[in-house]
Amino acid sequence: MEFQFKCATCDEVHVGMPSFAVNEPLHFWSVPAAERASRCELASDFARIDEHFFVRGCIELPVDGTDDVFTWGVWVSLSAASAAQFVASYDTAERSHIGPFFGWLNSSLSPYPETLNLKTHVHLRNNGIRPFIQLEPTDHPLAVEQHEGITMTRVGELYSHMMAKLPG
Repeated sequence: MEFQFKCATCDEVHVGMPSFAVNEPLHFWSVPAAERASRCELASDFARIDEHFFVRGCIELPVDGTDDVFTWGVWVSLSAASAAQFVASYDTAERSHIGPFFGWLNSSLSPYPETLNLKTHVHLRNNGIRPFIQLEPTDHPLAVEQHEGITMTRVGELYSHMMAKLPG
């Protein structure tokens, strides 16, 4: 059974697994808009906000009965030392042996109870693929879904929830 969805970006129907991403670390929104240019550096995969460092990665939820994963694009805070290692290895093709790095989830995923500050491990992947974000095993529903997987029905629920949040 293949999942089909209407893309919010191009308005076309796609076949395959949808994914959703958070564009900025949650911490970014705590900085007043007038101060963001001087206090924040935000790139596609790395951010610095004051003296805090963040990397973008993927929380992958295995989908039962398929080889697919449902992916949440999220931000994780790292220590200065871990962030320096991440930046130093960013353009290295073979980097999966570096880390993992401990971090705190810095994204709120609204279909779940609060996800801010869930404990994570950031696993670098080779060939420029965004890091895999492994949640610490807990009873939090997101951690349970990452470790136990989700059904195709749950994929539909997540997709419907996220599409209902889009403007227009």
